[in-house]
Amino acid sequence: MAGQLLLVDDEPGLREAVKAYLEDEGFTVHVASNAREGWDLLQQTAPDLVISDIMMPQVDGYEFLKQMREDPRYQALPVIFLTARGMTSDRIQGYDAGCDAYISKPFDPDELVAIVSSILKRRAAATQTSGDGETPDIADMARQIAEIKAMLSQRGGIPQTPAPIKIDFTPREQSVLELVAEGLMNKEIARRLETSVRNVEKYVSRLFSKTGTNSRTELVRYALEHGLTK
Repeated sequence: MAGQLLLVDDEPGLREAVKAYLEDEGFTVHVASNAREGWDLLQQTAPDLVISDIMMPQVDGYEFLKQMREDPRYQALPVIFLTARGMTSDRIQGYDAGCDAYISKPFDPDELVAIVSSILKRRAAATQTSGDGETPDIADMARQIAEIKAMLSQRGGIPQTPAPIKIDFTPREQSVLELVAEGLMNKEIARRLETSVRNVEKYVSRLFSKTGTNSRTELVRYALEHGLTK
C-alpha cells in the first residue's frame, strides 16, 4: 500500500538502505538525520507514518514522539520505533510513550514493510469516508442512536449493567463518547471540541478498541447499556 513516510535515523548507511527498500515497495520516503530535522520535514511533508530511531543526539526518539503527541496535528499520526534497544523494558517504554509498533535492530526489511502496510491499511479502513468526510451511513447515525435509546428505555429507563471489565477513559475520550452518543459527525465533534477531525478519528478508534466494538452504533449501545454515557 503506497503512502508518504518520514524516516528519522542518525545512521546514514541504515537510513539510506531502509529508504531504498521502502521506495522499492512503492512508498515515498522522506529522510532526516535527527529529530529536529525530522520535525521540520514533518511539517513540510505531512507524512502518513513516521519511522524513528530512539538513540539520537540532542533530541532522542522519545522526546520526538512526545513532541508529536503534544501537537494536535500529529496526535493520531502512526509512529514506528526502529531501534537497537530491544529489551522488554525498552519496548514497554516505547508503547507507553505512544508508538504504534516497536521493531528491534537488526530486523527483517520484509517485516518492516508488512508492519507499515498493516498500520496504513487499518488507518485507511478506520477513516474510509464518503464525500462529506464521514462513513457512508453517517446520515442515519442520529436516527439509529435514537432507536437504540428508545429500545433500551422501553421498560422505564435504560437498563445499566457494569461493564465486563473496568474501562478507564481519558477526559477527552469521554467527551468524544458523549458526542458520538448524541449522533454528531466527526466534523461536528471536532468543531465542538476545537480539535482536528484526525484527532476525533483517533479517539473514536480508541473507544472501539477499549469497548471491543466495531461501529458507532455498537459503541453507543455498549456505552448506554453499561452506564458509560448518558
